Amino acid sequence: MTIQVLVADDQDIVRTGLVTLLDAQHGIHVVAQARDGQEAVDLARRLRPDVCLLDIRMPRMDGLAATRILAGVDVTEPTAVVIITTFDSDENIAAALRAGARGLLLKDAGPDLLAQAVRAAADGDALIAPRITARLLSTLAGGPTASRWSRTVDPLTAREEEVAAAVARGLTNSELATALHPSLSTVKFHLASIMTKTGSRSRVEVVIWAYETGRARQ
Repeated sequence: MTIQVLVADDQDIVRTGLVTLLDAQHGIHVVAQARDGQEAVDLARRLRPDVCLLDIRMPRMDGLAATRILAGVDVTEPTAVVIITTFDSDENIAAALRAGARGLLLKDAGPDLLAQAVRAAADGDALIAPRITARLLSTLAGGPTASRWSRTVDPLTAREEEVAAAVARGLTNSELATALHPSLSTVKFHLASIMTKTGSRSRVEVVIWAYETGRARQ
Protein backbone atom coordinates (compact mmCIF):
# COMPACT_ATOMS: atom_id res chain seq x y z
CA MET A 1 0.00 0.00 0.00
CA THR A 2 1.40 3.39 -1.01
CA ILE A 3 1.49 6.10 1.66
CA GLN A 4 0.08 9.34 0.30
CA VAL A 5 1.77 12.48 1.61
CA LEU A 6 1.05 16.20 1.51
CA VAL A 7 4.10 18.48 1.86
CA ALA A 8 3.75 22.09 3.02
CA ASP A 9 6.61 24.59 3.14
CA ASP A 10 6.66 28.20 1.97
CA GLN A 11 10.24 27.92 0.63
CA ASP A 12 10.13 26.47 -2.88
CA ILE A 13 13.62 24.97 -2.75
CA VAL A 14 12.95 23.24 0.59
CA ARG A 15 9.53 21.96 -0.48
CA THR A 16 10.92 20.65 -3.79
CA GLY A 17 13.74 18.90 -1.96
CA LEU A 18 11.36 17.20 0.45
CA VAL A 19 9.12 16.05 -2.38
CA THR A 20 12.10 14.65 -4.28
CA LEU A 21 13.37 12.76 -1.24
CA LEU A 22 9.97 11.30 -0.42
CA ASP A 23 9.04 10.30 -3.96
CA ALA A 24 12.34 8.42 -4.18
CA GLN A 25 11.27 6.19 -1.26
CA HIS A 26 9.55 2.90 -1.95
CA GLY A 27 5.89 2.95 -0.99
CA ILE A 28 5.67 6.73 -0.48
CA HIS A 29 4.11 9.18 -2.94
CA VAL A 30 3.59 12.94 -2.59
CA VAL A 31 0.05 13.71 -3.76
CA ALA A 32 -0.01 17.45 -3.02
CA GLN A 33 2.17 20.45 -2.20
CA ALA A 34 1.21 23.60 -0.31
CA ARG A 35 2.95 26.95 0.15
CA ASP A 36 1.19 27.89 3.40
CA GLY A 37 -0.83 26.41 6.22
CA GLN A 38 -4.23 27.43 4.90
CA GLU A 39 -3.55 25.80 1.54
CA ALA A 40 -2.32 22.69 3.37
CA VAL A 41 -5.53 22.45 5.41
CA ASP A 42 -7.72 22.94 2.32
CA LEU A 43 -5.83 20.29 0.34
CA ALA A 44 -5.76 17.86 3.25
CA ARG A 45 -9.50 18.12 3.74
CA ARG A 46 -10.11 17.54 0.05
CA LEU A 47 -7.55 14.82 -0.68
CA ARG A 48 -7.34 13.07 2.72
CA PRO A 49 -3.63 12.12 2.51
CA ASP A 50 -2.25 9.54 4.92
CA VAL A 51 0.35 11.97 6.27
CA CYS A 52 0.86 15.74 6.18
CA LEU A 53 4.45 16.98 6.44
CA LEU A 54 4.24 20.59 7.66
CA ASP A 55 6.77 23.32 8.28
CA ILE A 56 6.11 25.38 11.43
CA ARG A 57 6.69 28.86 10.00
CA MET A 58 4.43 29.55 7.00
CA PRO A 59 2.36 32.56 5.86
CA ARG A 60 -1.42 32.93 6.21
CA MET A 61 -1.55 30.03 8.68
CA ASP A 62 1.47 28.52 10.41
CA GLY A 63 2.11 24.81 10.86
CA LEU A 64 0.98 24.81 14.49
CA ALA A 65 -2.45 26.22 13.65
CA ALA A 66 -2.76 23.84 10.70
CA THR A 67 -1.85 20.91 12.94
CA ARG A 68 -4.50 21.84 15.49
CA ILE A 69 -7.12 21.92 12.74
CA LEU A 70 -6.04 18.63 11.18
CA ALA A 71 -5.01 16.65 14.27
CA GLY A 72 -6.11 18.52 17.38
CA VAL A 73 -7.78 16.93 20.40
CA ASP A 74 -11.25 17.92 19.18
CA VAL A 75 -10.83 16.52 15.66
CA THR A 76 -13.07 13.50 15.11
CA GLU A 77 -10.97 11.97 12.32
CA PRO A 78 -7.46 13.38 12.77
CA THR A 79 -4.92 13.37 9.97
CA ALA A 80 -1.41 12.18 10.80
CA VAL A 81 0.88 15.22 10.92
CA VAL A 82 4.68 15.29 10.97
CA ILE A 83 6.24 18.67 11.79
CA ILE A 84 9.56 19.58 10.21
CA THR A 85 11.45 22.60 11.50
CA THR A 86 14.79 24.35 11.74
CA PHE A 87 14.38 24.00 15.55
CA ASP A 88 14.27 27.74 16.10
CA SER A 89 12.30 27.44 19.33
CA ASP A 90 11.90 24.77 22.00
CA GLU A 91 8.49 26.25 22.78
CA ASN A 92 7.38 25.73 19.19
CA ILE A 93 8.37 22.08 19.37
CA ALA A 94 6.41 21.58 22.59
CA ALA A 95 3.45 23.40 21.06
CA ALA A 96 3.60 21.12 18.00
CA LEU A 97 3.29 18.05 20.21
CA ARG A 98 0.38 19.53 22.12
CA ALA A 99 -1.28 20.50 18.83
CA GLY A 100 -1.40 16.85 17.83
CA ALA A 101 1.72 16.26 15.70
CA ARG A 102 2.67 12.60 15.40
CA GLY A 103 6.28 13.22 14.48
CA LEU A 104 8.96 15.89 14.74
CA LEU A 105 11.98 16.28 12.49
CA LEU A 106 14.69 18.81 11.87
CA LYS A 107 15.20 20.10 8.36
CA ASP A 108 18.66 18.58 8.26
CA ALA A 109 17.20 15.08 8.71
CA GLY A 110 18.39 12.65 6.07
CA PRO A 111 16.12 10.76 3.67
CA ASP A 112 16.09 7.63 5.83
CA LEU A 113 14.85 9.43 8.95
CA LEU A 114 12.35 11.40 6.87
CA ALA A 115 10.92 8.20 5.40
CA GLN A 116 10.86 6.52 8.83
CA ALA A 117 8.87 9.41 10.31
CA VAL A 118 6.32 9.32 7.49
CA ARG A 119 5.92 5.54 7.71
CA ALA A 120 5.60 5.67 11.50
CA ALA A 121 2.92 8.37 11.33
CA ALA A 122 0.97 6.45 8.68
CA ASP A 123 1.12 3.36 10.90
CA GLY A 124 -0.22 5.22 13.93
CA ASP A 125 3.19 5.34 15.56
CA ALA A 126 5.46 8.34 16.04
CA LEU A 127 9.05 9.32 15.46
CA ILE A 128 10.73 12.23 17.18
CA ALA A 129 14.26 13.15 16.15
CA PRO A 130 16.70 12.26 18.97
CA ARG A 131 18.05 15.82 19.22
CA ILE A 132 14.50 17.10 19.70
CA THR A 133 13.74 14.46 22.32
CA ALA A 134 16.72 15.55 24.42
CA ARG A 135 15.75 19.23 24.29
CA LEU A 136 12.10 18.52 25.08
CA LEU A 137 13.00 17.16 28.51
CA SER A 138 13.90 20.57 29.90
CA THR A 139 11.18 22.41 27.97
CA LEU A 140 8.25 20.22 28.95
CA ALA A 141 9.33 18.93 32.34
CA GLY A 142 10.19 22.44 33.50
CA GLY A 143 7.06 24.07 32.15
CA PRO A 144 3.59 24.65 33.61
CA THR A 145 1.87 21.61 35.10
CA ALA A 146 -1.66 22.64 34.19
CA SER A 147 -1.77 20.16 31.35
CA ARG A 148 -4.58 17.68 30.95
CA TRP A 149 -1.89 14.96 31.18
CA SER A 150 -0.94 16.00 34.72
CA ARG A 151 -4.14 14.71 36.25
CA THR A 152 -4.31 11.53 38.31
CA VAL A 153 -4.55 8.36 36.22
CA ASP A 154 -4.96 4.68 36.97
CA PRO A 155 -1.65 3.35 38.31
CA LEU A 156 0.71 1.93 35.71
CA THR A 157 2.22 -1.49 36.23
CA ALA A 158 5.98 -1.77 36.71
CA ARG A 159 6.40 -2.89 33.09
CA GLU A 160 4.20 -0.04 31.83
CA GLU A 161 6.36 2.40 33.77
CA GLU A 162 9.42 0.99 31.96
CA VAL A 163 7.71 1.28 28.60
CA ALA A 164 6.53 4.85 29.27
CA ALA A 165 10.01 5.99 30.27
CA ALA A 166 11.56 4.32 27.22
CA VAL A 167 9.00 5.86 24.87
CA ALA A 168 9.84 9.28 26.33
CA ARG A 169 13.51 8.65 25.50
CA GLY A 170 12.54 8.26 21.84
CA LEU A 171 12.65 4.47 21.44
CA THR A 172 10.53 2.95 18.69
CA ASN A 173 8.42 -0.17 19.27
CA SER A 174 11.11 -2.36 17.73
CA GLU A 175 13.80 -0.77 19.90
CA LEU A 176 11.58 -1.25 22.94
CA ALA A 177 11.19 -4.93 22.14
CA THR A 178 14.97 -5.29 21.87
CA ALA A 179 15.72 -3.30 25.03
CA LEU A 180 13.04 -4.76 27.29
CA HIS A 181 12.85 -8.22 25.67
CA PRO A 182 9.10 -8.66 25.23
CA SER A 183 7.61 -9.43 21.83
CA LEU A 184 6.57 -6.57 19.54
CA SER A 185 2.90 -7.41 20.11
CA THR A 186 3.46 -7.23 23.88
CA VAL A 187 5.05 -3.80 23.53
CA LYS A 188 2.03 -2.61 21.57
CA PHE A 189 -0.28 -4.07 24.24
CA HIS A 190 1.55 -2.19 27.01
CA LEU A 191 1.54 1.02 25.00
CA ALA A 192 -2.21 0.73 24.36
CA SER A 193 -2.79 0.22 28.09
CA ILE A 194 -0.67 3.28 28.92
CA MET A 195 -2.65 5.38 26.44
CA THR A 196 -5.93 4.25 27.98
CA LYS A 197 -4.78 4.96 31.54
CA THR A 198 -3.34 8.39 30.73
CA GLY A 199 -6.10 9.48 28.36
CA SER A 200 -3.58 9.85 25.53
CA ARG A 201 -4.69 9.54 21.91
CA SER A 202 -1.27 8.83 20.46
CA ARG A 203 2.30 7.84 21.25
CA VAL A 204 3.34 11.49 21.17
CA GLU A 205 0.79 12.35 23.87
CA VAL A 206 2.31 9.55 25.98
CA VAL A 207 5.67 11.29 25.51
CA ILE A 208 4.22 14.60 26.72
CA TRP A 209 2.60 12.90 29.71
CA ALA A 210 5.86 11.16 30.60
CA TYR A 211 7.78 14.46 30.45
CA GLU A 212 5.24 16.34 32.51
CA THR A 213 5.07 13.67 35.21
CA GLY A 214 8.84 13.19 35.48
CA ARG A 215 9.02 9.73 33.92
CA ALA A 216 11.36 10.93 31.16
CA ARG A 217 14.09 11.25 33.78
CA GLN A 218 13.94 7.65 34.94
